[in-house]
Amino acid sequence: MVIEPELDEAALDYSRRVGERLRAIRRQKRLSLHDVEAASDAEFKASVLGAYERGERSISVPRLHRLAGFYDVPVDQLLPSDDESGEVIDITDRALARSAEQNQLVLDLQQLSELGGPEGAMLNRYIRTIQIQRQDFNGRMLTIRRDDVRAIACILGVTTDRTMDRLDQLGLCRAGV
Repeated sequence: MVIEPELDEAALDYSRRVGERLRAIRRQKRLSLHDVEAASDAEFKASVLGAYERGERSISVPRLHRLAGFYDVPVDQLLPSDDESGEVIDITDRALARSAEQNQLVLDLQQLSELGGPEGAMLNRYIRTIQIQRQDFNGRMLTIRRDDVRAIACILGVTTDRTMDRLDQLGLCRAGV
Protein backbone atom coordinates (compact mmCIF):
# COMPACT_ATOMS: atom_id res chain seq x y z
CA MET A 1 0.00 0.00 0.00
CA VAL A 2 1.36 3.38 -1.02
CA ILE A 3 0.40 6.47 0.99
CA GLU A 4 0.03 9.66 -0.98
CA PRO A 5 2.57 12.29 0.17
CA GLU A 6 -0.12 15.00 0.48
CA LEU A 7 -2.21 12.71 2.72
CA ASP A 8 0.83 12.06 4.87
CA GLU A 9 1.46 15.80 5.12
CA ALA A 10 -2.19 16.49 5.99
CA ALA A 11 -2.10 13.87 8.76
CA LEU A 12 1.11 15.34 10.17
CA ASP A 13 -0.36 18.84 10.06
CA TYR A 14 -3.49 17.65 11.86
CA SER A 15 -1.43 15.87 14.53
CA ARG A 16 0.52 19.07 15.06
CA ARG A 17 -2.69 21.10 15.40
CA VAL A 18 -4.15 18.57 17.85
CA GLY A 19 -0.92 18.84 19.83
CA GLU A 20 -1.21 22.63 19.88
CA ARG A 21 -4.72 22.33 21.29
CA LEU A 22 -3.60 19.85 23.94
CA ARG A 23 -0.73 22.12 24.98
CA ALA A 24 -2.93 25.23 25.01
CA ILE A 25 -5.55 23.60 27.24
CA ARG A 26 -2.88 22.21 29.60
CA ARG A 27 -1.22 25.61 29.88
CA GLN A 28 -4.54 27.31 30.41
CA LYS A 29 -5.04 24.97 33.36
CA ARG A 30 -1.59 26.13 34.52
CA LEU A 31 -0.23 22.60 34.59
CA SER A 32 3.22 21.42 33.59
CA LEU A 33 3.69 18.08 31.87
CA HIS A 34 4.96 16.69 35.16
CA ASP A 35 1.95 18.10 37.03
CA VAL A 36 -0.34 16.17 34.68
CA GLU A 37 1.67 13.00 35.17
CA ALA A 38 1.54 13.33 38.95
CA ALA A 39 -2.13 14.34 39.16
CA SER A 40 -3.18 11.53 36.79
CA ASP A 41 -1.29 8.89 38.80
CA ALA A 42 1.03 8.49 35.79
CA GLU A 43 -1.81 7.63 33.41
CA PHE A 44 -0.51 10.47 31.22
CA LYS A 45 3.29 10.29 31.34
CA ALA A 46 5.04 13.61 30.76
CA SER A 47 7.16 12.28 27.91
CA VAL A 48 4.18 10.78 26.07
CA LEU A 49 1.98 13.84 26.60
CA GLY A 50 4.84 15.99 25.33
CA ALA A 51 5.06 13.83 22.20
CA TYR A 52 1.29 14.30 21.64
CA GLU A 53 1.68 18.06 22.09
CA ARG A 54 4.56 18.24 19.60
CA GLY A 55 2.54 16.23 17.08
CA GLU A 56 5.15 13.46 17.10
CA ARG A 57 2.69 10.87 18.31
CA SER A 58 -1.03 10.39 17.64
CA ILE A 59 -3.45 10.04 20.52
CA SER A 60 -6.17 7.39 20.41
CA VAL A 61 -9.81 8.37 20.76
CA PRO A 62 -10.30 6.58 24.13
CA ARG A 63 -7.17 8.22 25.51
CA LEU A 64 -8.25 11.62 24.18
CA HIS A 65 -11.57 11.09 25.97
CA ARG A 66 -9.79 10.31 29.26
CA LEU A 67 -7.53 13.35 28.84
CA ALA A 68 -10.58 15.57 28.25
CA GLY A 69 -12.07 14.20 31.46
CA PHE A 70 -8.83 14.90 33.30
CA TYR A 71 -8.78 18.50 32.01
CA ASP A 72 -12.55 18.80 32.58
CA VAL A 73 -13.28 20.03 29.06
CA PRO A 74 -15.53 18.61 26.35
CA VAL A 75 -13.64 16.18 24.09
CA ASP A 76 -14.28 18.26 20.99
CA GLN A 77 -12.39 21.16 22.57
CA LEU A 78 -9.17 19.13 22.36
CA LEU A 79 -9.56 18.93 18.59
CA PRO A 80 -8.85 21.85 16.27
CA SER A 81 -11.61 23.15 14.05
CA ASP A 82 -10.96 23.58 10.35
CA ASP A 83 -10.70 27.36 10.66
CA GLU A 84 -8.43 27.76 13.67
CA SER A 85 -4.76 27.68 14.39
CA GLY A 86 -5.18 25.71 17.61
CA GLU A 87 -4.56 28.71 19.82
CA VAL A 88 -6.64 29.04 22.99
CA ILE A 89 -7.01 32.41 24.59
CA ASP A 90 -6.09 32.39 28.26
CA ILE A 91 -7.68 34.74 30.75
CA THR A 92 -5.00 35.78 33.23
CA ASP A 93 -4.83 37.81 36.39
CA ARG A 94 -4.30 40.89 34.19
CA ALA A 95 -7.81 40.35 32.85
CA LEU A 96 -9.06 40.06 36.41
CA ALA A 97 -7.42 43.38 37.33
CA ARG A 98 -8.79 45.02 34.17
CA SER A 99 -12.29 43.76 34.93
CA ALA A 100 -12.07 45.15 38.47
CA GLU A 101 -11.17 48.56 37.06
CA GLN A 102 -14.11 48.41 34.67
CA ASN A 103 -16.51 47.15 37.36
CA GLN A 104 -17.28 43.97 35.40
CA LEU A 105 -18.71 40.78 36.78
CA VAL A 106 -16.17 37.99 37.28
CA LEU A 107 -17.37 34.58 38.43
CA ASP A 108 -15.34 32.27 40.63
CA LEU A 109 -15.68 29.01 38.71
CA GLN A 110 -14.35 26.87 41.54
CA GLN A 111 -17.06 28.19 43.86
CA LEU A 112 -19.63 27.73 41.09
CA SER A 113 -18.68 24.06 40.68
CA GLU A 114 -19.57 23.52 44.35
CA LEU A 115 -22.97 25.22 44.08
CA GLY A 116 -25.71 22.61 44.37
CA GLY A 117 -29.39 22.43 43.61
CA PRO A 118 -31.27 23.19 40.40
CA GLU A 119 -30.03 26.79 40.42
CA GLY A 120 -26.42 25.60 40.57
CA ALA A 121 -26.96 22.97 37.89
CA MET A 122 -28.55 25.42 35.44
CA LEU A 123 -25.96 28.11 36.12
CA ASN A 124 -23.11 25.60 35.65
CA ARG A 125 -24.58 24.46 32.31
CA TYR A 126 -24.97 28.02 31.09
CA ILE A 127 -21.45 29.03 32.14
CA ARG A 128 -20.07 25.86 30.49
CA THR A 129 -21.70 26.98 27.23
CA ILE A 130 -20.02 30.37 27.51
CA GLN A 131 -16.65 28.70 28.13
CA ILE A 132 -17.06 26.53 25.02
CA GLN A 133 -18.04 29.51 22.87
CA ARG A 134 -15.06 31.53 24.09
CA GLN A 135 -12.63 28.60 24.19
CA ASP A 136 -11.89 29.59 27.79
CA PHE A 137 -11.06 26.64 30.03
CA ASN A 138 -8.82 28.17 32.69
CA GLY A 139 -11.16 26.78 35.35
CA ARG A 140 -10.62 29.59 37.84
CA MET A 141 -12.70 32.54 36.72
CA LEU A 142 -14.85 33.84 33.91
CA THR A 143 -15.69 37.43 33.05
CA ILE A 144 -19.39 37.75 32.33
CA ARG A 145 -20.47 40.08 29.58
CA ARG A 146 -23.45 42.39 29.78
CA ASP A 147 -25.46 40.23 27.36
CA ASP A 148 -25.05 37.20 29.62
CA VAL A 149 -26.36 38.97 32.72
CA ARG A 150 -29.97 38.75 31.48
CA ALA A 151 -29.77 34.99 31.06
CA ILE A 152 -28.09 34.59 34.45
CA ALA A 153 -30.81 36.75 36.02
CA CYS A 154 -33.46 34.39 34.60
CA ILE A 155 -31.60 31.34 35.93
CA LEU A 156 -31.33 32.92 39.38
CA GLY A 157 -34.91 34.23 39.34
CA VAL A 158 -33.93 37.84 39.97
CA THR A 159 -34.02 41.09 38.03
CA THR A 160 -30.93 42.07 36.06
CA ASP A 161 -30.09 44.84 38.54
CA ARG A 162 -30.12 42.28 41.41
CA THR A 163 -28.03 39.69 39.58
CA MET A 164 -24.68 40.83 40.96
CA ASP A 165 -26.10 40.96 44.50
CA ARG A 166 -27.45 37.41 44.20
CA LEU A 167 -24.18 36.09 42.77
CA ASP A 168 -22.33 37.81 45.60
CA GLN A 169 -24.67 36.15 48.15
CA LEU A 170 -23.83 32.80 46.59
CA GLY A 171 -20.11 33.58 46.93
CA LEU A 172 -19.55 33.51 43.17
CA CYS A 173 -18.28 37.05 42.57
CA ARG A 174 -14.52 37.16 42.30
CA ALA A 175 -13.73 40.83 41.72
CA GLY A 176 -14.96 44.05 40.23
CA VAL A 177 -18.44 43.84 41.75
